Amino acid sequence: MNIPTDSPSDPPTFSDAQLVAFLDEELQPELSSKLESALRADPELQQRLTVLRGQNLAGLHSIGAIWRRGRLSCLDRPQLAAFLAGTLPTEEADYARFHLDEIHCRVCNANVDDLKQAAAENNESQDRRDRLFQSSAGHLRPKL
Repeated sequence: MNIPTDSPSDPPTFSDAQLVAFLDEELQPELSSKLESALRADPELQQRLTVLRGQNLAGLHSIGAIWRRGRLSCLDRPQLAAFLAGTLPTEEADYARFHLDEIHCRVCNANVDDLKQAAAENNESQDRRDRLFQSSAGHLRPKL
């Protein structure tokens, strides 16, 4: 999503899609922060957000809202793991890059961070096992 670019004297303008994404906590952190600041100062924006929230609660959903809520464009963890390993087919890897870097999907980026952390912990564990084996290799007795 694009960050609103208004002149300093104009209040920033936000689309309904951005407001709904804010309600669903799917907005980029920088844009979310700008929206929160604008909400404090703009009663009209507060009213728009209240109306959109009411529509969501009343079951008035757009196809886009259903798509976002169901995370139909998100990749699953095995796909993200394959992307990190560099084994995802080219078209899928291009889509993953777009989804993570351009769309800034918070859920998928959180999964990627989690997968990276798990891989780092696994590497540390393997390194410890290797060092332990190397340090004890000379102390092992051959089996008779």
